[in-house]
Amino acid sequence: MAGLPADIEGYREYVGARLEPLRRTAYLLCGDWHTADDLVSTALVKLLRHWRRVSAMDNPDAYVRRTLLRVWLDERRRPWRREAAWAEVPDAPARSATEGAADRLTILALLAELPPRRRAVLVLRYFCDLSVEETARELGCTTGTVKSQSARAIEALRGRLVGAPARAQEAGTDG
Repeated sequence: MAGLPADIEGYREYVGARLEPLRRTAYLLCGDWHTADDLVSTALVKLLRHWRRVSAMDNPDAYVRRTLLRVWLDERRRPWRREAAWAEVPDAPARSATEGAADRLTILALLAELPPRRRAVLVLRYFCDLSVEETARELGCTTGTVKSQSARAIEALRGRLVGAPARAQEAGTDG
């Protein structure tokens, strides 16, 4: 097949070893498994186009993470992502029987409320376990920006998390 890199097996091995962590990272960024799969697919196509150069890099994971992050940010800018059309009002999501799952869902919902840059900082810093310097390189900003965005995002999450049980109780007493 024309246009494929010479080391297609190396690409397949790389993708096979990193597909699930990439999907989880994409999910943490966008909050939807279907969109996460789309983001990973787009990022992997971009990786394939540049595989010869990327495979020679010291840290190809950094390239893929940055590509995934940029694909997500590009997708958020698309106008159709701002629209939501429903034929019927969807049923309320089922409550989880375990407390840990409820906590994860609460955190994911609160994370979804953050602006994209702050959300990206938290995902890269605390999920991908990157240092402040590595996160700054991934986002193309200064370490001071990473620190301030991280602090503001954590503060926003804390404020919303403290208010989350109260909002849930208020919603339950309205009926």
